[in-house]
Amino acid sequence: MPDTAPRTLGAHKGLALLVLCAQLFLDSMDVSLMGVALPEIKQDLGLGPETLQWIISGYAVAYGGFLLLGGRAADLFGRRRLFFWATAVFALVSLGGGLVSDGTLLVVSRVIKGIAAAFIAPAAMSIITTTFKEGPERTRAMGIFSLTGASGYAAGLVFSGVLTELHWRLIFFVPFVVASLVLAVTNYAVAPDRPRTGERPGFDAAGALTATAGVLLLVLGLVRAPEVGWGSTATLGSLIAAVVLLVVFVVIQQRRTDPLLPLRIFRSRTLSTANTVGLVWAGATIGWQFIALLYLQQVLGYSALQAGLAIVPMAAAILLAVNLAPKLINRSGLRPAAVLGLLLQGGGILLFLRTGTDSNYPSVLLPALIVHGLGNGTSFLAFNIAAVSGVKNEDQGLATALVTAALQLGGGIGVAVGAAVLTGVGGASPSLSAYHWAFLVAAIFSAVGLVAAALGLGAPKAEAGETADAGGDGAPATAADLQKDPA
Repeated sequence: MPDTAPRTLGAHKGLALLVLCAQLFLDSMDVSLMGVALPEIKQDLGLGPETLQWIISGYAVAYGGFLLLGGRAADLFGRRRLFFWATAVFALVSLGGGLVSDGTLLVVSRVIKGIAAAFIAPAAMSIITTTFKEGPERTRAMGIFSLTGASGYAAGLVFSGVLTELHWRLIFFVPFVVASLVLAVTNYAVAPDRPRTGERPGFDAAGALTATAGVLLLVLGLVRAPEVGWGSTATLGSLIAAVVLLVVFVVIQQRRTDPLLPLRIFRSRTLSTANTVGLVWAGATIGWQFIALLYLQQVLGYSALQAGLAIVPMAAAILLAVNLAPKLINRSGLRPAAVLGLLLQGGGILLFLRTGTDSNYPSVLLPALIVHGLGNGTSFLAFNIAAVSGVKNEDQGLATALVTAALQLGGGIGVAVGAAVLTGVGGASPSLSAYHWAFLVAAIFSAVGLVAAALGLGAPKAEAGETADAGGDGAPATAADLQKDPA
């Protein structure tokens, strides 16, 4: 949809960031929105445990599986265009999910929403990285973007309880309203995609098929392993098939002239390290959160809503850290911020080793949550900036998809490993000792990330022309640009 009047991108940078952050807030909120509502959905629709699990898992599996395809599609077909249409799908399936009364259709709506989110996330983040110049400007924008994600997740934990008290269908209708508002202003707020010159690269259909299927099976195997068992045919079959497909994918990428994932992108030590840090960071924080929420409910007897409210101070600490981290990064660089953040993140998890069967919240739990949150927000911003630093503009969507996929995969691994430790040590009814072992394993994830960040996160060395665009700021085309060069 072309603009009706010339405008400069600078006048709309803030509005563009607001629109992108609003959708990220919605995506993050949607992840945590479902948990508290499941008992009400079960009672109202008469659903079984497996269907309820897939209301959660269907979104996670689809989101993780389609991220790489979504990121490359944004680079090839236009970031604003993809963001717009994926948000439209997200809004429609949110509305549909609130209207249906069949469990299968509800799961289908969640799967489609996960696919839409997998196209939205890399498009939104790559719009930011190509709109804001690398350095303090991008660091600040990424800080606001990260802060929005953290606040959305925390809001979901609280709103899920409030909305469910009114009616569980509101957890579908509210995202529909927000996504519709984002959709209404996207084409005004976000600058048009710069037209491609020359021949458009071919689309790697074989690579897309093998990568998507491989990641889908990998995430599926990890998500279902705690329930069906690590040695089960379903788990082993999923994981083996995933490895085979991903090996085939790598072979295809090596032989194609226009691959879905140019393997040259991993020559950047900073990018490769950032993705490694992102994977173990998610393994630590998502795995720990899974264990901590179980501890609060099963050991301390908190309700689901009480457990969600209990970790709100951690979310507040994340917001504070993400707001302060840009200053630290601009002053000291990415490596000190990442190392300090992972040190605090792991330290907060280790403080949970002080917990008992009747732990006092202000003196035992609250300090651990705050320390963890401060480290969480600081390290998250650092490795996300590192993951896209020094990357060519035409590969920004791919770079953002890679780090987001690393987070999804790491979260799946963290939850699966945490569940395995709990059941392996404590059986069907985990003891306090089993929880402590699980917390320790989550802290080890943070320690691995700390070492990786210390060794591999330095100043990115971009090759000539890698981040430069017309105008020198890496921004997408403005309406004025299109009028000057309609080709």
